[in-house]
Parts: sequence; C-alpha cells; structure tokens
Amino acid sequence: MSISRQFIRFAAVGACGTAVQYIVLQIGTETLGIPAAVASGVGYMCGSVVNYLLNYFFTFESGKSHMEAATKYFSLLGIGFCINTGLMAVFVHQLGWNKWIAQFLTTGIGLIYNFLGSRFWAFKEAHR
Repeated sequence: MSISRQFIRFAAVGACGTAVQYIVLQIGTETLGIPAAVASGVGYMCGSVVNYLLNYFFTFESGKSHMEAATKYFSLLGIGFCINTGLMAVFVHQLGWNKWIAQFLTTGIGLIYNFLGSRFWAFKEAHR
C-alpha cells in the first residue's frame, strides 16, 4: 500500500482516537477541574487503545503478533504521550494559550510523529 494511502487511513483512524481525547479534555477541564495538560494526557491514553486496534487491522493490516506490535506501538505512544502532555503544559500553562488552539497544534505534531513511528517501526513487517 502506498504511503499516501496509508497516511489517509491513519488520519481517519486517528480521528476516532482524537475524538475520545478531546471529549476527555473537555469533561476533565470543564466538569472535573483537571488541568488541561493532565486531561489531555488521560484522553491521549484512552484514544490510543482505540487507535491501536484500528491501525493493526485496518491501516497497516499487520501480520505481527499482538505481543510484538502492541509492545512497539505503546512504546512509541509513550513517547508521544510525553510530547503531547509536555507541549500542552508549555502552550497552556506556561504561555497562556487557549487549550483548544494548543491541542489542535499538538495533535498535528503527534499525527506526524505517530504515523512515521507506526509505519517504519511498530507495524513494519520484517523483510523476507
């Protein structure tokens, strides 16, 4: 499958996980009074489970065992979690940006990072 077609699938799948993350951000900050960086981080973790399953079966049609693919994917997303939460902390809590502007920018950065890591490492098939 071409990289452009995979990216489109990855972005579509990511929209599901992003919706989960944004809902958690909204409820966490507005209803529970949780800081934006924390609520975004929790939402990121929730969305990552949805994204793993959809990416495994749909985007990358992986033949790897779940043990290998999930270990790599969630290691990749652990770093992505730090990037997401760190950027949100800087943008919202240090620079005073609106949480949604900060989250949209952070999501875009995460999209590129997660796609490249997923394609070229987490779900990459071994050469035969």
